[in-house]
Amino acid sequence: MIKQKVKKHIFTSESVTEGHPDKICDQISDAILDELIKQDPYSHAGIETLVTTGLVVVAGEIKTKGYVDIAAIARNTIREIGYNDHSLGFHWEDCGVIVAIDEQSPDIAQGVNQGTGKYKEQGAGDQGLMFGYATKETPELMPLPIALAHKITYRLSQLRKNRTLPYLRPDGKSEVAVEYVNGKPKRVDTVVVAISHNEEVSEKRVEKDVINKVINPICKKYLDKKTRFFVNATGRFVKCGPPADAGLTGRKIIVDTYGGHGNHGGGAFSGKDPSKVDRSASYMARYIAKNIVAAGIASRCELQLAYVIGVAEPISVLVDTKGTAKIDESEIVKLIRKHFPLTPSRIIRHLKLLRPIYKKTAAYGHFGRKDKDFTWEKTDKVAVLKREAGI
Repeated sequence: MIKQKVKKHIFTSESVTEGHPDKICDQISDAILDELIKQDPYSHAGIETLVTTGLVVVAGEIKTKGYVDIAAIARNTIREIGYNDHSLGFHWEDCGVIVAIDEQSPDIAQGVNQGTGKYKEQGAGDQGLMFGYATKETPELMPLPIALAHKITYRLSQLRKNRTLPYLRPDGKSEVAVEYVNGKPKRVDTVVVAISHNEEVSEKRVEKDVINKVINPICKKYLDKKTRFFVNATGRFVKCGPPADAGLTGRKIIVDTYGGHGNHGGGAFSGKDPSKVDRSASYMARYIAKNIVAAGIASRCELQLAYVIGVAEPISVLVDTKGTAKIDESEIVKLIRKHFPLTPSRIIRHLKLLRPIYKKTAAYGHFGRKDKDFTWEKTDKVAVLKREAGI
């Protein structure tokens, strides 16, 4: 009898704190979107933000019946994140805010508005391909590396805000490398944390506090004597935020999704209303993949949806279960088409996307979170999928 060879590999994912320059931009863009939707649920928006030393630039296209004080929203978002120290070179009260907003192109609008385009039904707000992913690795059906990385960055921000670690500043990152054995996560090989801090604190204290109060409580189950820790590997991280590195909306799409597991269509989420399938169809794809895995039809599921601007139905639906499916993948596609809405208007209704829920999606990932507003995380299709799949 031939002994099966043990296969090992290491997969790494990263996360960033809400004070990272790119994430500041995502949150400003989505905070503006939330206010638009509060005033007019059918607002259309594509909002891009840039931040650098002492400056915020908000640009893009909006169509709405409401009015939004963009500068005030940007400043309030920066204040909530924690940029309230003038020595950082970026402060919510005195940063400049430049607004360059145009009206949405009528050529795009006619394909999105019900009954105004070439087709009667509301079409996709853009062409593109979107992916959803789920895996049985964690209770939230997310890959373990990104799940741990998000928990680390979230805890860093918590300990900064509640003054447990008062010397911390808002900008930071984490990186978690997980060793897989025969396709299953077994241990954490390496944890990397870069977290900004004031000048007074010693490097040794930052390292000790981060390992004992952040990494150990979160990763304890997966740590062993061989696990490596890198905390502020350059030695210090005092200059931080936009003065250290300019930020842009939509530059952390892998952090936003699955940490590099599965594919990504390339479209960012933040600042886009749900008529844009970059966002709404990605949420639906996650919802579908999660229900497929939760139903036990497969232990992993990646779903691709592809759309044409102005056309409601997707031009393709592709399922890849990485060889873990209990039924043929073509049958899974049939189940998806039967039980899940795939057109923009039906996705928006089913997931209740015309609500001001987007700002909180803009940091610590759009998926795998326990929040009643994250409707795409529900597993309410499990019973019918099990029954029809014969599981």
